[in-house]
Parts: sequence; structure tokens; C-alpha cells
Amino acid sequence: MQAEIRREEADGKGRYILATADGQDAYLTYVRSSPDHIAIDYSFVPPSARGRGVAAMLVLRAVQDARESGTSITPVCGYVAAEFRRHKDWQDVLAQ
Repeated sequence: MQAEIRREEADGKGRYILATADGQDAYLTYVRSSPDHIAIDYSFVPPSARGRGVAAMLVLRAVQDARESGTSITPVCGYVAAEFRRHKDWQDVLAQ
């Protein structure tokens, strides 16, 4: 699936957004507690897009951005925490 994920951030809160084929948004939300730390607190994928790896794409984008910017991530959302457990290669951006 080729998709454009956009990031929005303002006032210490942000989200990664992916418009699905039916026009609904899938997204991750986060809170920035410092310039080099975010806590991803929620993920949502519309029912019509579930089971297609959409949420995984959003988490991967957050991880890529964290690596590029030197940001660490605390996965508060259960799905995101599970993805971090599955991907041992993401430990470099996992907040300690």
C-alpha cells in the first residue's frame, strides 16, 4: 500500500494521519513532553481499513521521524506498545 502520511503538531500535541481509500482518517496521537520526547497515546483505524497494516505504517513513520530528530517514544497506546515489543530494532527510540 503506497500512502501519504502527514504529521500535524501544535501546542505540545500531534498526530500522524493517513487518509484511507474511503476518505476516513486513520491516525496516531501523541503528546510532546519535551523537545526530544513524545508519548504516543492513541491509535485509530476505521473499520473499513483494518487488517491492512495501516496502523503499523503510522507507527513506522513515527519511529522513522524519531530517529531523524533524535526523539524518544513512550508507547502508551496498547497497539503501539505491542508493535515495539515485536520490533526489537526499534529499541533505539524507545524511551527508558
